[in-house]
Amino acid sequence: MNERSRRGSTVRGSADAIIPPLTVVVVLLLVWQGAVSLFAPSEFLVPAPLAVARAMGESRNALLAAAWMTGSSAAIGFLIAAFIGVTLGSMLAASRFLMRGLYPIATLLQMVPLVAIAPLLVVWCGYGVRTTIASAVIVSVFPVLAATLDGMRSTDPGLVELFAINRASRVQRWWKLELPWAIPSIVTGLRISAGLSVIGAIVGEFVGAFAGDQSPVGILIVSAIRENRTDLVFAAVSVAAMVGFALFGMVSLVGWMLLRRWHASAA
Repeated sequence: MNERSRRGSTVRGSADAIIPPLTVVVVLLLVWQGAVSLFAPSEFLVPAPLAVARAMGESRNALLAAAWMTGSSAAIGFLIAAFIGVTLGSMLAASRFLMRGLYPIATLLQMVPLVAIAPLLVVWCGYGVRTTIASAVIVSVFPVLAATLDGMRSTDPGLVELFAINRASRVQRWWKLELPWAIPSIVTGLRISAGLSVIGAIVGEFVGAFAGDQSPVGILIVSAIRENRTDLVFAAVSVAAMVGFALFGMVSLVGWMLLRRWHASAA
Protein backbone atom coordinates (compact mmCIF):
# COMPACT_ATOMS: atom_id res chain seq x y z
CA MET A 1 0.00 0.00 0.00
CA ASN A 2 1.46 3.37 -1.07
CA GLU A 3 1.43 6.54 1.01
CA ARG A 4 -1.57 8.07 -0.79
CA SER A 5 -3.69 4.96 -0.28
CA ARG A 6 -2.70 4.81 3.38
CA ARG A 7 -3.70 8.44 3.91
CA GLY A 8 -6.99 7.87 2.10
CA SER A 9 -7.86 4.87 4.28
CA THR A 10 -6.97 6.90 7.40
CA VAL A 11 -9.26 9.75 6.33
CA ARG A 12 -12.09 7.31 5.55
CA GLY A 13 -11.60 5.61 8.89
CA SER A 14 -11.74 8.95 10.72
CA ALA A 15 -14.90 9.93 8.83
CA ASP A 16 -16.53 6.58 9.64
CA ALA A 17 -15.78 7.17 13.31
CA ILE A 18 -17.00 10.79 13.45
CA ILE A 19 -20.01 10.95 11.13
CA PRO A 20 -22.36 8.42 12.87
CA PRO A 21 -22.24 10.00 16.38
CA LEU A 22 -22.36 13.49 14.89
CA THR A 23 -25.45 12.55 12.89
CA VAL A 24 -27.14 11.15 16.00
CA VAL A 25 -26.40 14.33 17.96
CA VAL A 26 -27.84 16.53 15.18
CA VAL A 27 -30.98 14.37 14.95
CA LEU A 28 -31.48 14.48 18.74
CA LEU A 29 -31.11 18.27 18.76
CA LEU A 30 -33.65 18.61 15.96
CA VAL A 31 -36.09 16.31 17.76
CA TRP A 32 -35.56 18.28 20.99
CA GLN A 33 -36.17 21.59 19.25
CA GLY A 34 -39.23 20.22 17.48
CA ALA A 35 -40.72 18.82 20.69
CA VAL A 36 -40.23 22.12 22.51
CA SER A 37 -41.83 24.03 19.62
CA LEU A 38 -44.75 21.60 19.50
CA PHE A 39 -45.58 21.19 23.19
CA ALA A 40 -44.29 24.60 24.35
CA PRO A 41 -43.25 23.65 27.91
CA SER A 42 -42.08 26.31 30.32
CA GLU A 43 -38.54 27.42 29.54
CA PHE A 44 -37.76 26.95 33.22
CA LEU A 45 -38.46 23.22 32.83
CA VAL A 46 -37.05 22.44 29.38
CA PRO A 47 -35.31 25.20 27.43
CA ALA A 48 -34.99 24.83 23.68
CA PRO A 49 -31.59 24.06 22.14
CA LEU A 50 -31.57 27.53 20.61
CA ALA A 51 -32.09 29.04 24.07
CA VAL A 52 -29.20 26.97 25.41
CA ALA A 53 -27.02 28.09 22.52
CA ARG A 54 -27.98 31.70 23.21
CA ALA A 55 -27.06 31.28 26.90
CA MET A 56 -23.72 29.80 25.88
CA GLY A 57 -23.05 32.81 23.69
CA GLU A 58 -24.04 35.34 26.34
CA SER A 59 -22.01 33.63 29.08
CA ARG A 60 -19.14 32.38 26.94
CA ASN A 61 -16.41 34.03 29.02
CA ALA A 62 -17.72 32.55 32.28
CA LEU A 63 -18.19 29.15 30.63
CA LEU A 64 -14.68 29.15 29.17
CA ALA A 65 -13.19 30.06 32.56
CA ALA A 66 -15.31 27.37 34.22
CA ALA A 67 -14.22 24.79 31.65
CA TRP A 68 -10.57 25.62 32.28
CA MET A 69 -10.95 25.43 36.07
CA THR A 70 -12.85 22.14 36.04
CA GLY A 71 -10.78 20.63 33.24
CA SER A 72 -7.46 21.39 34.91
CA SER A 73 -8.64 19.98 38.26
CA ALA A 74 -10.01 16.85 36.56
CA ALA A 75 -6.80 16.38 34.55
CA ILE A 76 -4.57 16.71 37.62
CA GLY A 77 -6.79 14.35 39.58
CA PHE A 78 -6.77 11.88 36.69
CA LEU A 79 -2.96 11.91 36.44
CA ILE A 80 -2.62 11.36 40.19
CA ALA A 81 -5.20 8.56 40.04
CA ALA A 82 -3.38 6.95 37.10
CA PHE A 83 -0.08 6.95 39.00
CA ILE A 84 -1.64 5.61 42.21
CA GLY A 85 -3.72 3.03 40.35
CA VAL A 86 -0.83 1.58 38.35
CA THR A 87 1.46 1.60 41.39
CA LEU A 88 -1.03 -0.07 43.74
CA GLY A 89 -2.14 -2.49 41.05
CA SER A 90 1.47 -3.54 40.49
CA MET A 91 1.99 -4.00 44.23
CA LEU A 92 -1.15 -6.10 44.60
CA ALA A 93 -0.20 -8.23 41.59
CA ALA A 94 3.23 -8.87 43.12
CA SER A 95 1.93 -9.98 46.51
CA ARG A 96 -0.95 -12.39 47.06
CA PHE A 97 -1.11 -11.29 50.71
CA LEU A 98 -1.53 -7.62 49.76
CA MET A 99 -4.10 -8.51 47.11
CA ARG A 100 -6.21 -10.49 49.58
CA GLY A 101 -5.86 -7.83 52.26
CA LEU A 102 -6.16 -4.54 50.38
CA TYR A 103 -8.21 -5.25 47.26
CA PRO A 104 -11.49 -5.95 49.13
CA ILE A 105 -10.98 -2.70 51.08
CA ALA A 106 -10.39 -0.77 47.85
CA THR A 107 -13.55 -2.32 46.40
CA LEU A 108 -15.52 -1.37 49.51
CA LEU A 109 -14.29 2.23 49.38
CA GLN A 110 -15.34 2.43 45.74
CA MET A 111 -18.91 1.60 46.77
CA VAL A 112 -19.16 4.53 49.19
CA PRO A 113 -21.07 7.42 47.50
CA LEU A 114 -18.80 10.36 46.76
CA VAL A 115 -21.40 12.86 48.00
CA ALA A 116 -21.04 11.28 51.45
CA ILE A 117 -17.25 11.70 51.41
CA ALA A 118 -17.12 15.17 49.83
CA PRO A 119 -17.88 17.11 53.06
CA LEU A 120 -15.02 15.25 54.76
CA LEU A 121 -12.70 16.30 51.94
CA VAL A 122 -13.54 19.92 52.75
CA VAL A 123 -12.60 19.27 56.38
CA TRP A 124 -9.33 17.60 55.42
CA CYS A 125 -8.30 19.63 52.36
CA GLY A 126 -10.12 22.92 52.88
CA TYR A 127 -12.15 24.87 50.36
CA GLY A 128 -10.73 25.26 46.89
CA VAL A 129 -8.92 23.29 44.22
CA ARG A 130 -7.40 20.72 46.57
CA THR A 131 -10.83 19.33 47.47
CA THR A 132 -11.81 19.20 43.80
CA ILE A 133 -8.65 17.32 42.86
CA ALA A 134 -9.00 14.92 45.80
CA SER A 135 -12.59 14.20 44.76
CA ALA A 136 -11.48 13.47 41.19
CA VAL A 137 -8.75 11.13 42.45
CA ILE A 138 -11.09 9.15 44.70
CA VAL A 139 -13.60 8.55 41.91
CA SER A 140 -11.13 7.66 39.16
CA VAL A 141 -8.42 5.63 40.90
CA PHE A 142 -10.23 2.29 41.24
CA PRO A 143 -10.75 1.49 37.51
CA VAL A 144 -7.02 1.97 36.89
CA LEU A 145 -6.11 -0.16 39.90
CA ALA A 146 -8.48 -2.97 38.91
CA ALA A 147 -7.41 -2.88 35.24
CA THR A 148 -3.72 -2.96 36.17
CA LEU A 149 -4.21 -5.86 38.57
CA ASP A 150 -6.25 -7.90 36.09
CA GLY A 151 -3.83 -7.20 33.25
CA MET A 152 -0.76 -8.24 35.23
CA ARG A 153 -2.40 -11.34 36.65
CA SER A 154 -3.20 -12.46 33.08
CA THR A 155 0.49 -12.50 32.07
CA ASP A 156 1.40 -15.60 30.09
CA PRO A 157 2.72 -18.20 32.62
CA GLY A 158 5.15 -19.50 30.01
CA LEU A 159 6.80 -16.11 29.72
CA VAL A 160 6.92 -15.77 33.51
CA GLU A 161 8.69 -19.13 33.68
CA LEU A 162 11.10 -18.03 30.95
CA PHE A 163 12.02 -14.92 32.95
CA ALA A 164 12.51 -17.07 36.04
CA ILE A 165 14.80 -19.46 34.15
CA ASN A 166 16.91 -16.50 33.04
CA ARG A 167 17.06 -15.28 36.67
CA ALA A 168 15.38 -11.95 35.97
CA SER A 169 14.80 -9.82 39.04
CA ARG A 170 11.32 -8.95 40.26
CA VAL A 171 11.71 -5.39 38.96
CA GLN A 172 12.93 -6.61 35.56
CA ARG A 173 9.98 -8.97 35.24
CA TRP A 174 7.59 -6.15 36.14
CA TRP A 175 9.13 -3.60 33.79
CA LYS A 176 9.85 -5.83 30.79
CA LEU A 177 7.00 -8.35 30.97
CA GLU A 178 4.08 -7.69 33.29
CA LEU A 179 3.65 -3.96 32.71
CA PRO A 180 3.83 -4.19 28.89
CA TRP A 181 1.51 -7.21 28.99
CA ALA A 182 -1.05 -5.23 31.00
CA ILE A 183 -1.06 -2.19 28.68
CA PRO A 184 -4.36 -3.06 26.91
CA SER A 185 -6.12 -3.49 30.25
CA ILE A 186 -4.53 -0.35 31.71
CA VAL A 187 -5.61 1.72 28.69
CA THR A 188 -9.20 0.53 29.18
CA GLY A 189 -9.08 1.52 32.84
CA LEU A 190 -7.62 4.91 31.97
CA ARG A 191 -10.42 5.60 29.49
CA ILE A 192 -13.02 4.87 32.15
CA SER A 193 -11.20 7.00 34.71
CA ALA A 194 -10.93 9.94 32.31
CA GLY A 195 -14.70 10.42 32.30
CA LEU A 196 -15.07 9.69 35.99
CA SER A 197 -12.48 12.32 36.91
CA VAL A 198 -14.69 15.08 35.49
CA ILE A 199 -17.66 13.76 37.46
CA GLY A 200 -15.59 13.67 40.63
CA ALA A 201 -14.26 17.17 40.05
CA ILE A 202 -17.75 18.63 39.64
CA VAL A 203 -19.05 16.86 42.75
CA GLY A 204 -16.10 18.28 44.67
CA GLU A 205 -16.92 21.73 43.31
CA PHE A 206 -20.49 21.46 44.57
CA VAL A 207 -19.28 21.36 48.17
CA GLY A 208 -15.79 22.83 48.19
CA ALA A 209 -15.30 25.39 45.43
CA PHE A 210 -15.40 29.19 45.60
CA ALA A 211 -17.75 31.42 43.63
CA GLY A 212 -16.43 34.43 41.74
CA ASP A 213 -15.08 35.52 38.39
CA GLN A 214 -13.22 32.22 37.98
CA SER A 215 -16.02 29.91 39.13
CA PRO A 216 -15.76 26.27 38.00
CA VAL A 217 -18.56 24.39 36.30
CA GLY A 218 -20.03 23.01 39.54
CA ILE A 219 -20.44 26.46 41.09
CA LEU A 220 -21.78 27.83 37.80
CA ILE A 221 -24.47 25.15 37.78
CA VAL A 222 -25.46 25.85 41.41
CA SER A 223 -25.59 29.62 40.78
CA ALA A 224 -27.68 29.17 37.63
CA ILE A 225 -30.18 26.96 39.49
CA ARG A 226 -30.55 29.58 42.23
CA GLU A 227 -31.21 32.21 39.56
CA ASN A 228 -33.77 29.98 37.78
CA ARG A 229 -31.54 30.00 34.67
CA THR A 230 -32.25 26.52 33.39
CA ASP A 231 -30.82 27.44 29.99
CA LEU A 232 -27.51 28.32 31.64
CA VAL A 233 -27.63 25.06 33.59
CA PHE A 234 -27.94 23.12 30.33
CA ALA A 235 -25.12 25.22 28.86
CA ALA A 236 -22.85 24.48 31.82
CA VAL A 237 -23.68 20.78 31.67
CA SER A 238 -22.87 20.82 27.95
CA VAL A 239 -19.51 22.44 28.72
CA ALA A 240 -18.82 19.78 31.36
CA ALA A 241 -19.59 17.10 28.78
CA MET A 242 -17.19 18.75 26.32
CA VAL A 243 -14.48 18.78 28.98
CA GLY A 244 -15.08 15.09 29.61
CA PHE A 245 -14.97 14.30 25.89
CA ALA A 246 -11.75 16.28 25.48
CA LEU A 247 -10.04 14.44 28.34
CA PHE A 248 -11.36 11.11 27.10
CA GLY A 249 -10.13 11.93 23.59
CA MET A 250 -6.62 12.77 24.78
CA VAL A 251 -6.45 9.58 26.84
CA SER A 252 -7.76 7.56 23.88
CA LEU A 253 -5.11 9.09 21.61
CA VAL A 254 -2.32 8.23 24.02
CA GLY A 255 -3.85 4.77 24.50
CA TRP A 256 -4.00 4.25 20.75
CA MET A 257 -0.31 5.13 20.44
CA LEU A 258 0.60 2.75 23.27
CA LEU A 259 -1.54 -0.07 21.86
CA ARG A 260 -0.13 0.46 18.39
CA ARG A 261 3.38 0.12 19.78
CA TRP A 262 2.27 -2.88 21.88
CA HIS A 263 0.82 -4.68 18.86
CA ALA A 264 3.92 -3.88 16.82
CA SER A 265 6.20 -5.36 19.49
CA ALA A 266 3.93 -8.38 19.93
CA ALA A 267 3.82 -9.12 16.19
